[in-house]
Amino acid sequence: MPLPTEPIGSIPRPAELLDAAPSELAAAQEKAVRDTIRRLEELGSPVVTDGEQSKPSFATYPIAGLDGLAPDGAVIPFADGHRRQLPRLTAGPFRYAARAEEYLRVARRHANVPVKQAVIAPSALSLLYPADGIDGYPRERFLADLADEAEADIRGCLDGGAHVVQLDFTEGRLSLKLDPSGGVLDDFVALNNSVLERFTPEERARIGVHTCPGGDQDSTHSLDVDYAGLLPKLFQLKAGNFYLQLASEPDPDKTLAVAAEHLPADARIFVGVTDPVDPRVETAEQVRDRVLAAARHLPVDRLGTCDDCGFSPFADDVSTSRETAFAKIGARLEGTALASARLGI
Repeated sequence: MPLPTEPIGSIPRPAELLDAAPSELAAAQEKAVRDTIRRLEELGSPVVTDGEQSKPSFATYPIAGLDGLAPDGAVIPFADGHRRQLPRLTAGPFRYAARAEEYLRVARRHANVPVKQAVIAPSALSLLYPADGIDGYPRERFLADLADEAEADIRGCLDGGAHVVQLDFTEGRLSLKLDPSGGVLDDFVALNNSVLERFTPEERARIGVHTCPGGDQDSTHSLDVDYAGLLPKLFQLKAGNFYLQLASEPDPDKTLAVAAEHLPADARIFVGVTDPVDPRVETAEQVRDRVLAAARHLPVDRLGTCDDCGFSPFADDVSTSRETAFAKIGARLEGTALASARLGI
């Protein structure tokens, strides 16, 4: 079998979807999902996603429309100066307003190959809780409720037939920028593991974790943070797959060496071979060479490929065109096949 290759998640939404009136939104979303899956399958993708066509963002889908939120939550600054801001929780108990299995159900209706489902890591949603607390709803109770909701989100996707469930953990690298001591990262890893430990080893083999320095409007929030501080703790997460942004990394060999040293014995690394932030479309040969470089550090039987990040994690991000995203995915697929042939698999 050739090296496994998977998309990360989001694909830029078509203009028809972005411009849809409220009364037309549901139909436009399903049409965009159907078109996304069709195009991925036509490219030969062995695993597809719905491209997050129906999500407001990769992070906020569980809380869209939820009561008990204020707009002035945690701010995420990007290198180009723009910011994203999370809402702030104002009351408990915390419950998801939507679950990822709803997106999975629609995607599987249109897919002829396995479907991967991305979910937000509970550590990201822990940022909703305000630093000064909530009267009558202590942080410990919030975290317990959050863990229950995150477990249900993942389990619903596993039970719903997802090929794999991917936890988006972009806040991992960012946490080291906000707190270089690593204390926040330790808390994130502990919270995520409190959820992952509820699954059997067989279930965890179908759960992965994606990490990257963010990717929004062709900018990142933590590319300047050294991976060496993140990877040893990242690999403490009890997951079977790790999706590692690498194509945009300034020193990929250094990162691969650290990854090889700390990779858990039963895990697979999917290395990023296309950079959604770079408008240039990679060639298949560039992708091939990135895979072969990774194979010099990592066992081939524990290696796969992916895109560095989603192409449009926030629905309003149109910095990358839909055509460019599919061209990059095509290069990933072709380049992975070339590398597989070169490696004799």
